[in-house]
Amino acid sequence: MGNFLAGRTVAVTGAGRGIGRAVALACAAEGAKVVVNDHGVSVDGAEPASEVAEAVVKEIEVAGGEAVAVADDISTMEGGQRVVDTALARFGRLDGAVCVAGILRERMLFNMTEDEWDPVVATHLKGTFTVFRAASAVMREQGGGTLIGFTSGNHQGSVAQANYSAAKGGVISLVRSAALGLHKYGVTANAVAPVARTRMSAGVPMELKEIGEPEDVAALVVYLLSERARTENITGQVYTIAGPKIAVWAQPRELRAAYADGAWTPERIADFLPGTVGTDPMPMLAHLGAMAKAAASGDRPNR
Repeated sequence: MGNFLAGRTVAVTGAGRGIGRAVALACAAEGAKVVVNDHGVSVDGAEPASEVAEAVVKEIEVAGGEAVAVADDISTMEGGQRVVDTALARFGRLDGAVCVAGILRERMLFNMTEDEWDPVVATHLKGTFTVFRAASAVMREQGGGTLIGFTSGNHQGSVAQANYSAAKGGVISLVRSAALGLHKYGVTANAVAPVARTRMSAGVPMELKEIGEPEDVAALVVYLLSERARTENITGQVYTIAGPKIAVWAQPRELRAAYADGAWTPERIADFLPGTVGTDPMPMLAHLGAMAKAAASGDRPNR
């Protein structure tokens, strides 16, 4: 076992499979005590079971680490609190909270139902909030800690997963808010947008040119949880990791601005905006356009 996280306690949601499992195992391998949370559901959020979390705990214990399973649904306030309370009861502290849990329910926006929207947003966005809310109170009292939310490149927009995309965009705003609000208490907050082979990525409706394994993502998470990252004051960031590639996303900012001499009218805006303020093109929209053009011509799209 390593010692990158020696003496720390880390809670990981969605830790029964895929990236969450890899993160939990990597944290334990680097000396952390781990709370393994997983509601044990299928990709669409159905059929909960506790066995997957317990299986990961056994893997950690066999390898010589310490872990405890929590099968609660973190989309509820009680579930998020129980993850944190379990860490305190079992290990006496909580140094890191990593929110990986997520589900998918794909549907075009004009066909999407409330039952397809609410559970996805609840699991990804509210599930991050419930754990962050409980963990941040503890970390504030401790004088430090690390929060890590999981987002996706789909926060830019999605053709048939508006629920997922909206939730992942919300996670970024939540992480940045946590970074701002908790900085003075010694708490850092960052987001990871992974590209890795998992049961969720298997359903992505396009070819992923750059993709890695869950273990690649786990290595980045371990670093962000460590004192090394804390010393570098890494907070409020969004990182993508895809195999050998690590990238940082830009912070939101204005691109161009213009000012009127007097009041704006719709006519003045129509004459002025397109050629002066302009637009910031959507890369995904351009990609879809290229695919449609290639399909119309009978060529295979260049992905």
